[in-house]
Amino acid sequence: MSYLKFILIAFILIISFVKPTYAQDWPNLNRFQAENVQLGDPAPSEHRIVFMGNSITEGWLQDSMSFFYGKPYINRGISGQTTPQMLIRFRADVINLKPSVVVILAGINDIAGNTGPSTLDMIADNIMSMVELAEAHGISVILCSVLPAYDFPWRPGMNPSPKVIALNKRLQAYADLNNLIYVDYFSAMVDGRSGLKDELTYDGVHPNIAGYRVMEPLVEAAILKALMQY
Repeated sequence: MSYLKFILIAFILIISFVKPTYAQDWPNLNRFQAENVQLGDPAPSEHRIVFMGNSITEGWLQDSMSFFYGKPYINRGISGQTTPQMLIRFRADVINLKPSVVVILAGINDIAGNTGPSTLDMIADNIMSMVELAEAHGISVILCSVLPAYDFPWRPGMNPSPKVIALNKRLQAYADLNNLIYVDYFSAMVDGRSGLKDELTYDGVHPNIAGYRVMEPLVEAAILKALMQY
């Protein structure tokens, strides 16, 4: 065997055992791939509800399992994700699951610049694209406000609160214009400096159990309304 041929075979063997890197799976399509296959199609009488989001959605399952237990609620939150990542995986993690309703909570990580600088137009465009994809497939949409945030513990000094307020105004106006159900978490959780109330968070951005307890009846009422319209 020639030296060159040996190097080529070795390279192929190494590549075959290497797991996809973040750069290769930027939207993290692999995250729920197995779970989505195992889930299969909903039963004829089942009305699935998919929660699409970031760590605030993901943490809901970790910190408040009783909210999802025994209900047709599917958590598809991935920590750190921005709206372009969610938009790419929207078909795999929402549309292909054939839910009756999708609950979209997104935007705070875009404001934090997790995947690079994002304007409010860019964030709103991505969220609106998710809404349009859902509606094109007969999925009712519940659009949620971004939670209050005075500062980011992982990127301090960015002054996110004015951007959160401005984005929420856009989302609510879009929801009103398009007859979407809008869940206003912000007003129920904001403090006097336009941040998240101390008693509802452990780091100023993510809800604690008390925070999720505030969110739960708001989204439950929205889900009931969406299913009545379905």
